[in-house]
Amino acid sequence: MHGLNNQTAAGAVARSRKPPLIEVHDVSKNFGSLTAVSAVTFAIEAGTISGLVGSDGAGKTTLLRMIATMVRPTSGTILVDGHDVVNQKSSVKEVIGYMPQRFGLYQDLTIAENLDFFMDIYGIKGTERNRRRDYYLGFSNLLPFVDRKAGDLSGGMKQKLGLACVLVHQPKALILDEPTNGVDPVSRQEFWDILAEMKRNGMTIFVSTAYLDEGEKCDQLILMHNARILAIATPHEIQADFFDLEEAMIRRIRAIDNNMTEDGFGS
Repeated sequence: MHGLNNQTAAGAVARSRKPPLIEVHDVSKNFGSLTAVSAVTFAIEAGTISGLVGSDGAGKTTLLRMIATMVRPTSGTILVDGHDVVNQKSSVKEVIGYMPQRFGLYQDLTIAENLDFFMDIYGIKGTERNRRRDYYLGFSNLLPFVDRKAGDLSGGMKQKLGLACVLVHQPKALILDEPTNGVDPVSRQEFWDILAEMKRNGMTIFVSTAYLDEGEKCDQLILMHNARILAIATPHEIQADFFDLEEAMIRRIRAIDNNMTEDGFGS
């Protein structure tokens, strides 16, 4: 009876799982003799927020750029909504919004003009253009500032404008590379409030962050170090018996480094 209950519970968990929107299978990326990403495998369920955390130089940006079709994997397969990022690049671009660390806003253009530029790229016209302009500037609280030049915006407002620009074509998935780096705490919270609202509306979000308080807001965390994945779990599971998420991450990374040194790889 006990085993049957376990099976039932396991079945309920399996049925509750959403299908993956992003699938990464045994992916590596080499730049000459440098291995930036080494044999990583994971999946991101539709309608969830997954966070990518780890040490500097771990390969996080390279991994995100491969998913966003900006960098070609050396080996392995990446599927986004069933489309291969190498062989079906145009199809992938239709379903993702990618925001790099330095997003290409035009500093001399106003908020409205920057958004218009991106809607021109995606061929959004007529009443739909006006609807999306009002919607994406509205939920990011930028409507009162539409005539302000991007170069005159605060760091937080620039990031919210960048997010609005990558959302105008209404992608299924967002790929964000440290979008709140250097932004003040209030603006960071406002940005994550927007992400939480998009998740409630069904958006799939994969975001790298240097702030572990943001990592705690994610459904799943992927911890990277030295081009490899050390852990894939919920924030609570990664923290486990440690005082907080930061201590858990540091201990895991140091343990790996110590093992490499003892084996002669780190000397």
